Amino acid sequence: MVWLVIIAAILLMIAPVMWLKPSARQRRIAPLRNAAAKAGIKVVTEKPPLHGISTPMPGYRWAYPADAPGPRFLLVRASEASAVLKPCAADWRWRIEPLRSLPEAAWLPLEALLTRLPQDALVVESNEYAITLWWWESQTAERFLTYVDDFRQLRNALAGHADQAGGKRAFGTGALPE
Repeated sequence: MVWLVIIAAILLMIAPVMWLKPSARQRRIAPLRNAAAKAGIKVVTEKPPLHGISTPMPGYRWAYPADAPGPRFLLVRASEASAVLKPCAADWRWRIEPLRSLPEAAWLPLEALLTRLPQDALVVESNEYAITLWWWESQTAERFLTYVDDFRQLRNALAGHADQAGGKRAFGTGALPE
């Protein structure tokens, strides 16, 4: 009987340690997020710009330079979008189209990305600050790093093509144009 009490006490001491052990998903995502951080990508977990989804979703952000804001647009995978939305490329639809047409140099990397992105990539969003990929992180770090150059090329092609030419950013986010 004493041995049972001792074993129960030991198990009670070990139980909290087991709760701290990372899950299989956490062990898979940690190298992915570390590789993204090393590549200069900011990873956020926020509510995505999707209708009907209120749970936080990982977003991988490539920031535009402060002096060259990007255009505002929102692309949604067709499986998550209404059929009335205008098709863009591959299996993607425009939820918000850019006010001015995208530069020709941006179309090639954009189309390449849209055809290659995994099925759990649901949204590609651009605003004046960054371009963001909203996805459920289904791939390994090595596979994800194959998209980084295309996203950089897209970001560089879109930088400076804001919807409002010469427009100023929100307070405290950059110098005013002269």
